[in-house]
Amino acid sequence: MASISTQPAIADNETLADFESAKKPKRNKYAFACAILASLTSILLGYDIGVMSGAIIFIQKDLKISDVQVEIVMGILNVYCLVGSCAAGRTSDWLGRRYTIVFAGAIFFVGALLMGFATNYAFLMVGRFVAGIGVGYALMIAPVYTAEVSPASSRGFLTSFPEVFINGGILLGYVSNYAFSKLRTDLGWRLMLGVGAIPSVFLAVGVLAMPESPRWLVMQGRLGEAKKVLDKTSDTVEEAELRLSDIKQAAGIPEDCTDDVVQVQKQSHGEGVWKELLLYPTPAVRHVLICGVGIHFFQQASGIDAVVLYSPRIFEKAGITSSDHKLLATVAVGFVKTIFILVATFLLDRIGRRPLLLSSIIGMVASLTTLGFSLTIIDHSGEKVTWAIVLCITMVLAYVAMFSIGMGPITWVYSSEIFPLRLRAQGASIAVAINRVTSGVISMTFISLYEAISIGGAFFLFAGVATAATLFFYTCYPETQGKTLEEMEGLFGKFIGWREEAKKLKEMKKTRAVNGDDGTGNVQIQLGNTVTKG
Repeated sequence: MASISTQPAIADNETLADFESAKKPKRNKYAFACAILASLTSILLGYDIGVMSGAIIFIQKDLKISDVQVEIVMGILNVYCLVGSCAAGRTSDWLGRRYTIVFAGAIFFVGALLMGFATNYAFLMVGRFVAGIGVGYALMIAPVYTAEVSPASSRGFLTSFPEVFINGGILLGYVSNYAFSKLRTDLGWRLMLGVGAIPSVFLAVGVLAMPESPRWLVMQGRLGEAKKVLDKTSDTVEEAELRLSDIKQAAGIPEDCTDDVVQVQKQSHGEGVWKELLLYPTPAVRHVLICGVGIHFFQQASGIDAVVLYSPRIFEKAGITSSDHKLLATVAVGFVKTIFILVATFLLDRIGRRPLLLSSIIGMVASLTTLGFSLTIIDHSGEKVTWAIVLCITMVLAYVAMFSIGMGPITWVYSSEIFPLRLRAQGASIAVAINRVTSGVISMTFISLYEAISIGGAFFLFAGVATAATLFFYTCYPETQGKTLEEMEGLFGKFIGWREEAKKLKEMKKTRAVNGDDGTGNVQIQLGNTVTKG
């Protein structure tokens, strides 16, 4: 994959420089289509979150369940997700990324039908269990697949698609609530839940048009197929060669190997990976794992699912009593979330992950604090306080907007791109598992929490968590924009000292340009190991 050695060094430099500058404005249409198809899996979770926020009003009336049962049925899907997300890493290494997506859609299809036909609370919980496994698979595999097919120039844009589709699913769920709310109580909520099976059918059909992940193909020794996929998903032929060279080196395949099929050491089914991740991690892997787990924990611990799942109750506490008005207000929440996530997708590869993440979390702290203040005023006032009600609704919308502009999409982008190839599937599984556990705890305790410390106090608590997240992100999270997936590991390992490594990497790239590196991509993987040619 090396460039022709008889070319002058300066010509190589010009080619690489032109490639770096020319690739930014381009969007690879094939990679774009693959990212959309893979990210359709995320609609499944989004729809379930959105639809349950309104459906639970009618479920509680129809099945006559208590507030504690409401909390359980709302949050238990996140716990059931653990089964899917923990199994998804090994499944995707065994079946491949593409067929794991099909598997996720099939499981959710069955779960949605079971929920739609539920005749009692126990039956409904069985449906939640099956759907939860499918969602767990979907949450883990969509960002991993998208990161592995995306060129570095637009990886942030494309890898943010799962979060875009989660938000799209939430909005569809809210609209479904409003559309079916006019029906008979026992029929309306069943249609709301059952309709969720429809996206999984489109997913199963659409995935047939997707290629397999090139990184998974290389790990299986199928270099010829991987090269064809990379040629289609890269912006230029040169980039495809560089990406293949990087992946081969990361997989332990000799650089000069040009066979279509090669024998590789079979470690793609999870053998030794858990040990390397959890028991004997290198400093770099430990830093990556803490960052991957940390961003997923704080995404949920800052209260997003409490707002999205329980927005009708929050609006009721704010003084909105009409069911129609509460459901319309939740549609507004879904609309704002979706608009701002779309804005974020275009900023990720222009502004970078770190500035957006820090701006987002600071905005979340401000909006959560103000929301807590306005709800406390309303809670302690004996009469209707119009300005506080308006402030409350505004802050709910501001909070979901600030979440969607950074914290929402960057969590999935960042965690899917920082894990080394050999650890990526399992590392993403752990991160998603933490995400779902935290979400489950929040959503299954929110009613009890606000009854214990007041609704305003609950949001002051979330504001405190978001403040801790701000300090954590500022201290430990390096910028990953524009880095290849294979060179990412070099940025990690020193926690608060990552800025020094980032400077070294920048200086190395400058040195490479001056010395006329041959462009094989060796420097991109092994920090500090430059290759000189005689």
